[in-house]
Amino acid sequence: MFINNLCFWVHMVETILYTIISVIIVSLVSLVGVISLALSKKKLSKILLLLVSLSAGTLLGGAFLHLIPETIEEQGFGVPVALSVLGGVLVFFILEKFIHAHHCEKPHKHEYPLVHEPHKHHIGIMNLAGDGLHNLLDGLVIAGAYLVNIPIGIATTIAVVLHEVPQEVADFGVLLYAGYSKKKALLFNFLSAAAAILGAVVGMLLGSRGEQFVHFILPFAAGGFIYIAGANLIPELHKRCSWKESAWHIIMFVVGITLMLGLVFLE
Repeated sequence: MFINNLCFWVHMVETILYTIISVIIVSLVSLVGVISLALSKKKLSKILLLLVSLSAGTLLGGAFLHLIPETIEEQGFGVPVALSVLGGVLVFFILEKFIHAHHCEKPHKHEYPLVHEPHKHHIGIMNLAGDGLHNLLDGLVIAGAYLVNIPIGIATTIAVVLHEVPQEVADFGVLLYAGYSKKKALLFNFLSAAAAILGAVVGMLLGSRGEQFVHFILPFAAGGFIYIAGANLIPELHKRCSWKESAWHIIMFVVGITLMLGLVFLE
């Protein structure tokens, strides 16, 4: 009995350490934005799209090679799992709607929405709020993944980090555009990213009180990953049509999937 209790607490401590280290790494990714200052717009654009391709591959690979298979193995595949996946899609869809709502005025009857130029500072605030909520969800997802097992947590963390790199570079640019100084942009971007730590703490607390949270969060995360890859990342890749760029996008996309496939063997 004593040995079993000791093993349980050792496992819990190990899980907590992995989770906290992972969300700290995710938070520190926000600082990569400063690197963009040393690159020309043309070079930055090319690098970002390669990262977007890699991120799309890892997100889809994480969803279909790790999160969904693990869920089916534990629960089987039925309506509750399907609803959890769709819940992930829906929540990220609503989040994106919230983030972009300030770009459009309320349309008049029988008219299309009129796009206007919002106040720059308002853009910065909305960007930070939306990114903070997004990172809070990332923390919840990472904590839930580690509560299942460490390899699933590592795979999920890698997928999140690779998605965050291009996003954080873009967020840094938005804050500079909104009138923030470089130091303030880095600070506020980091504080927004640190919401992942809060999300992880909440996730660990929820997960320690029962299996329902763990059973829900994996398919939910899969739905979120599928939405981000399909609705946000892949459409960006189709904006560049040259054969050379398209070939590199495909290669990086496959590399992302292959990376997730390689992590399967850690489980």
